[in-house]
Amino acid sequence: MEKHRAIPSGYMTVGEVSKKMDVTVRTLQHYDKEGLLMPSCISEGGRRLYTHKDIVKLHQILSLKHLGFSLDDIKNRLISLDTPIEVATVLQEQAAAVQNQIKQLTQSLKELEVLRQEVLQMQTVDFKKYADIIVNLQMGNEFYWLIKHFDEPTLDHIRSNFDKESGAAFMSRFLKLQEQAIQLQISGVGAESEQGQAFAESYWNLITEFTGGDMQILAKLMEMGQFESTDSTEKEKQQLANAYIEKALGYYLSQLGINPGKEALE
Repeated sequence: MEKHRAIPSGYMTVGEVSKKMDVTVRTLQHYDKEGLLMPSCISEGGRRLYTHKDIVKLHQILSLKHLGFSLDDIKNRLISLDTPIEVATVLQEQAAAVQNQIKQLTQSLKELEVLRQEVLQMQTVDFKKYADIIVNLQMGNEFYWLIKHFDEPTLDHIRSNFDKESGAAFMSRFLKLQEQAIQLQISGVGAESEQGQAFAESYWNLITEFTGGDMQILAKLMEMGQFESTDSTEKEKQQLANAYIEKALGYYLSQLGINPGKEALE
């Protein structure tokens, strides 16, 4: 770079560019360090000096950064593009990335509002439960609201036996059984029928898998059945499912000579 004893006409200092373009001096220094926007020359005293051409380039960088492009994208990808088709393709890719960010932010906004409501209902500060609620929201578990009713030993059992992946797989099976119960109820399939008892067996197997044979956990699950969602649509679905599950499972366990309530108390 050329060095000058005084600032020549047509050049601007880093401070002047910072003020003109509403960016910090540190940002301009960073762009220089990254080789994205180097000053046209340096004065005798070591001051960075910029021209109007540099201002145009800075404007381009800031505009592309506003669209979500990283500095690496701008430096190593965008600047080297030669045809409108190439630029349009990169812009399309970035648009898809922004759409994905919007989707994620929309979901985060929904989760924030849901968690706020749960916090107010809990009326206690419990960040472990908050974290459990957030994870279940991320999994799409529509029964996330039950978490506030679980005690700490039950939640510790869940945390110890399920990670996010296995928990999501378990909830997928559970929700399918819930939906099956609703369809069986609506279709009038008898709870004591072969089909009803096949369902009951699947449901009981899922419960025992969840509890690991711990009768205290089972007792807590039985308590959970008393709580209902505040959402009217979900509440109606839950009532339909529970009505069938109670009958089918009750008959199934009676045939096996199992009394979960009694065993949970022993």
